[in-house]
Amino acid sequence: MNLDPYFRPSVLSLTPYSSARDDFQGEASVFLDANENPYNSPYNRYPDPHHRKLRKRIAELKNVPPESIFLGNGSDEAIDLLIRATCEPGVHSVLAIDPTYGMYAVAAAVNNVRYTGVLLK
Repeated sequence: MNLDPYFRPSVLSLTPYSSARDDFQGEASVFLDANENPYNSPYNRYPDPHHRKLRKRIAELKNVPPESIFLGNGSDEAIDLLIRATCEPGVHSVLAIDPTYGMYAVAAAVNNVRYTGVLLK
C-alpha cells in the first residue's frame, strides 16, 4: 500500500536521518564524537535509532514487513509525528470524537492545524 499521497511533500523530500553508527565502516565500538563513554559498555551506548531487532521481531509476530512497523516513545510522540507528517500547517484539520485523549488537540495546536471535536452520542 502506497501511503505517499497522505504525506506532506516537504516530508517526502527529506533525506532519512543517518547516525554515525550507521555510516561508519570500521571496527570502532565507541563513538567519542557522540559523547559515548569508553568505559562500562554497553549501558553507556546509544541504542539503535531504527530499532531493527524489535521491529523485525514484531513483524515476525504480526506477519507483516518490518518497514510497516512504527515505534515511538508513547502515544504523544506518535500523535505529534502523525500530524506533522500528514497535515500542512494552516491548511489541514484534524477531526476527533470527543471525549478523547487530549493530545490530539494539543498536537494540532502546536502544529498550527485546526482541531474539531465531535461529541460522541
